[in-house]
Amino acid sequence: MEQVASDLEENHRRQQELENALKVLKQEESLLVELLSLAERYEGFADPSRLPEQTQEEPVPATARPVARTAKAGAKENSRRPLLSDLLVELLGRHAEPCPAKDLREELMAKHPKRDPTPQVVRNTLESLVAKGRVRRHKQERSVLYTLVGTDPAG
Repeated sequence: MEQVASDLEENHRRQQELENALKVLKQEESLLVELLSLAERYEGFADPSRLPEQTQEEPVPATARPVARTAKAGAKENSRRPLLSDLLVELLGRHAEPCPAKDLREELMAKHPKRDPTPQVVRNTLESLVAKGRVRRHKQERSVLYTLVGTDPAG
């Protein structure tokens, strides 16, 4: 009986550890998505002095430290990975008709199974390409569709 009670207590302790680890991973994911969005937003800047910088007086949040380490560790592995924006431009180039972000995301994940951007990241990246003049946005009723600039979409 004592052994079962002890095992149950150990089980609860391990569950709590895993829940805490999951919370940290979700926070890291959120920060990484934000970092990716910022990186893509400032991708076209040739002058690094125009990028926002953290001053020496600003403290680095504790949650940002493990994310920075994780990002640095993954940077070597991902350094040869094409940018999401380049992959989306490539996919759009294969469509004669305007294409919704959802379809582009599905195609991307089918062609690049290790890439799993959220729908919001795909939309943000496409909107960033619209802002840069590389992609054109089309609205049909409540849908937003995208084509490459220079292609002549029917419709």
